[in-house]
Amino acid sequence: MLVGLLAACSTLREDGPKTAVLLNKDRATTGKIAVVDLDPAVASLLSAVQSPSLRGAFGDYRPPGSQRIGVGDAVQITLWEAGQGGLFSSPALDRYSTGSRSAVIPDQVVARDGSITVPFAGRIPVAGRTPPEVERLIVQRLTGKAIDPQALVSLTRNVSNTASVIGDAGGGMRVPLSVRGDRLLSVIAASGGVKAAVATVTILLSREGRTVPVPMQVVVDNPQEDVYVRPDDVITLVSDPQSFTVVGATGRSGVLQYDALGLKLDQAIAKAGGLIDERADPNGLFVLRYEEPAVARRLPQTRGVTLRDGMVPVVYHLNLRAPDSLFLAHSFPIHNHDIVYVSNSKIVDLQKVFNLFNLLVSPAVTGLYIAPAVP
Repeated sequence: MLVGLLAACSTLREDGPKTAVLLNKDRATTGKIAVVDLDPAVASLLSAVQSPSLRGAFGDYRPPGSQRIGVGDAVQITLWEAGQGGLFSSPALDRYSTGSRSAVIPDQVVARDGSITVPFAGRIPVAGRTPPEVERLIVQRLTGKAIDPQALVSLTRNVSNTASVIGDAGGGMRVPLSVRGDRLLSVIAASGGVKAAVATVTILLSREGRTVPVPMQVVVDNPQEDVYVRPDDVITLVSDPQSFTVVGATGRSGVLQYDALGLKLDQAIAKAGGLIDERADPNGLFVLRYEEPAVARRLPQTRGVTLRDGMVPVVYHLNLRAPDSLFLAHSFPIHNHDIVYVSNSKIVDLQKVFNLFNLLVSPAVTGLYIAPAVP
């Protein structure tokens, strides 16, 4: 029976690694993960790490100074000259009139070479220019051919000055941008808004080869994050509820969601139902996370850790027996997809052994009491 018990001890069901295994930095985990003790210095460093910010990423928050013509746009041109007898006069109709004459050139789509055709002025390069700049160029070309020429250029179809809104949480469409400037939330509203709750939507703004994700709730609550949209921006609306995973000796295990504005470790423990008194090891609270290399390099005990998909696997350890542990937990931010793990105490294995012993011995003891009564 004793041999059987000893063999059973090695096969007892475990909810996860023991505290001693995770804290032993000289074992096989060295080089695979970084184990960092959560102290005031580490908590302060992590609290100072800036969350992704549209304002901080793209810098210039002002609207475009002017609207420029691009390839694919349609423009309409109206030309005037001061009197009769010029390029745009009709001798039969204007013989007795001394007023100005005008001509309207139908809409033209800006060709791939960035030019349009104007009678008597030839091919006019308009791509990258503003309507007033094109007007001056046309007048310059017509000077000496028409009588005091004037020109008016109107943008009738705006294709190049647009932003694209896509994603499973919004309506996909191309939104024309106005001259006065359009902010991010206005463009999203013009595309039809979002289909999911704001707290569950993440906005990915792509501009000039760079993409920055920000929870939509942050943009709604912070006007400075509602940046101006630029031509050719791509706005992706993704339904991505913020969540973390809880495993181990807690009152509630599973994937728990939280508000996009942020969550602290003490709040995460409370959402998980707290620690189970008869099972949890107060020295065995861990948060597992993939950190950016720029952040990991500033943490102790992360040197030499192998990157995984460009990220550093870090295990943060908090000893709840320490007097300042709850203050540290209140300053430690939870990130999306973090894993909060609470290991079992050493006494749990002993309890399991006694339970197994009781399971094996109880039938024999019961048999000894029953046997004398049998004739």
